[in-house]
Amino acid sequence: MTGWLIHNEYLQSGKFKEMEERFVQEADKAGVTLICMSNTKVMAVLAGGDSWRSDPFPDFALFLDKDILLALYLEGREIPVFNSAHAIEICDSKAKTHLALWNDRLPMPKTISAPMTYANIGYTNLNFLEKVENEISYPLIIKESYGPFGRQVYFIPDREKMIQKTKELQGKSFVYQEYIESSHGRDIRLQVVGGKVVAAMLRTNDSDFRANITNGGKMISYQPSSKQCELACRACQATGAEFAGVDLLFDKEDRMLVCEVNSNAHFINLEQCTGVNIAAAILYDILDLMG
Repeated sequence: MTGWLIHNEYLQSGKFKEMEERFVQEADKAGVTLICMSNTKVMAVLAGGDSWRSDPFPDFALFLDKDILLALYLEGREIPVFNSAHAIEICDSKAKTHLALWNDRLPMPKTISAPMTYANIGYTNLNFLEKVENEISYPLIIKESYGPFGRQVYFIPDREKMIQKTKELQGKSFVYQEYIESSHGRDIRLQVVGGKVVAAMLRTNDSDFRANITNGGKMISYQPSSKQCELACRACQATGAEFAGVDLLFDKEDRMLVCEVNSNAHFINLEQCTGVNIAAAILYDILDLMG
C-alpha cells in the first residue's frame, strides 16, 4: 500500500518536520510506503487533466496541510483523505468549529462571531458591540478564526481594548468569547483517534492565560475521566474529524467546556509527555479504515 503525506511547502519548521518523520517511521514498520509530498508538487489540476503527473496516485492521503482545495481535489479523484477536506475546513476556522459544536449542543464558552465586513470598508459603526457586551461580560477573549498555537488569541479587559482590537481585525474572521477565569492558564489536551482517546495531558501556564506549550506552558501526563473522554470524542465527531487534538477548559465546578478541535494537531509534545505512540495510532486507524 502506498500513501501520500501531504505537507505545506512553505511551513517546514522543526515541529512539522518531526511529525512527518514520525509518520514515515511508523509506516515503514507497517510495510506501507508513505511518500512526503508538498502541496506545490501535488497541486490541484482543475482543468486539463493529469497527464503531466510523473507520480501515480496513492491508495490514500494523510493530509497534514490545510490546503482545502487540494484535499477536495484528491477526494474528487476518489482518494481517501485523512482527515477529510470537510473536517479540516471546519477545524481550521475557530468560528466554524464553534458553530459545529453549537449545532451538536456541546458545552463551550459563550461565543459570538464578529459580523463580516470588507477590509477596504471596515466597521463604519460599532453598534453591534453592545450586543456582545449584553451577552459576554469583561474581561473577555477575542480569537482570530485562523492561526495556530494560541498566537491570535487576545485577552480583552475592557471596552477601550475591545474597540481597539475590533478595528485592528476588521476584514478578518474572528470571534468574541467568554473568558473562563477558572481555567486561566490551564487546560487539557486529549488526542482522539478513531472515536477513542489514546493520550491526554494537562497543560498549565503561570505567566499567561493561554496554556499552550508554545507560550511557555508546562505539561504533565493526565488520566481523563470517562465524561471527559466522551466529550472529546463527541467534539471530534461534530467536526467530522477521524483524529484530532481536543482542548477542554475547566469551568467553575470543574466541568469541561470544549475550547478547540485541532484536526492537524502537533502531537510530538504529547508523545514525549505520555509515551504513547500517537503516530502509530493514527496510521493504524487509517489502515483499518482502508481494510
